[in-house]
Amino acid sequence: MKNWTRRQWRQHKGFIVFVVLMLVFRSSFADWNDVPTGSMKPTILEGDRVFVNKMAYDIRVPFTHISLLKLADPARGDIVIFDSAVSEKRLVKRVIGLPGDRVALLNNELFINGQKQAAMYLETATYGDLRRIEMTGISHRIAVANAERPWSSFPAVTVPAGHYLVLGDNRDNSADSRVIGFVPRKEIVGRSTHVVLSLDPKNYFLPRTERFGARL
Repeated sequence: MKNWTRRQWRQHKGFIVFVVLMLVFRSSFADWNDVPTGSMKPTILEGDRVFVNKMAYDIRVPFTHISLLKLADPARGDIVIFDSAVSEKRLVKRVIGLPGDRVALLNNELFINGQKQAAMYLETATYGDLRRIEMTGISHRIAVANAERPWSSFPAVTVPAGHYLVLGDNRDNSADSRVIGFVPRKEIVGRSTHVVLSLDPKNYFLPRTERFGARL
């Protein structure tokens, strides 16, 4: 058995080293993440593969959530990827509330630290109304239902230390902090700013080339 192992190592060590280095790179430096649902519409569509910068906030021990060096903290408006212990899956959402913030939602109108965040109606889409929201200089689009939904409102809550309040851009169709609660800092594995590639699940998974490299 030992001779067989040595022989396989000699014959394939280049490939084995390549695979190990690739896995380490994807674990600690950069990766892409499939987005199978529409919870981040209109920013991210079903079938998008988004780039994940895993060094945006920390340098971590490969294959763990152990931080060796903290580089930054998530900022309001960041699209973050995190391993949710509550939902037992990897999720993609937008940071809305930072530690210490007081956040409320009233019929899909967002309040942060008592200040209403400006929103502008854009158009009606097949899955709801599109609006543009401004959060302290950060502008992005959201989708809201044409009628009030149970998740359209929540009373003011204070984000605890070491945690973040996240919401999906598709406000009424997203299992976010309104369902899973505040997200611990240690669960956040990276930040996404671009689409790598996109395959349309409603059209035989044909490439949507117009979304390749699109900024989020």
